[in-house]
Amino acid sequence: MDADVITIENSRSDEKLLSVFREGVKYGAGIGPGVYDIHSPRIPSTEEIADRINKMLAVLEKNILWVNPDCGLKTRKYPEVKPALKNMVAAAKVLRTKLASAK
Repeated sequence: MDADVITIENSRSDEKLLSVFREGVKYGAGIGPGVYDIHSPRIPSTEEIADRINKMLAVLEKNILWVNPDCGLKTRKYPEVKPALKNMVAAAKVLRTKLASAK
C-alpha cells in the first residue's frame, strides 16, 4: 500500500494498538494514533491530550508521529468538535515547543 500516513484507533483501546509498535513492529511511514475518543461527547483537556502524545513519543519517533483524533468526526456536533480540536492543536504546539527547546 502506498500511503504516507496510517491512522490507527488508539484512545478507545486504551493504547493497546500502540503497544504493537513498542514491541518492535516497524512501519516505514507516518503513524497517527488517535489522541482522543471522538465517540464520546466529553471534550479532552489540552493537558490530557499532551499526556497521550507524550506516551506516544515514548514508543514512536517524533518524525513519524502524526497527531489526530481516533477516527472521523461525523458522530459529533460542532460544539463538541471545535473545542476538542482546539485543545488537540494547543497540546501539539506545546509539545513541539518543548521538543524544539530540548535540542
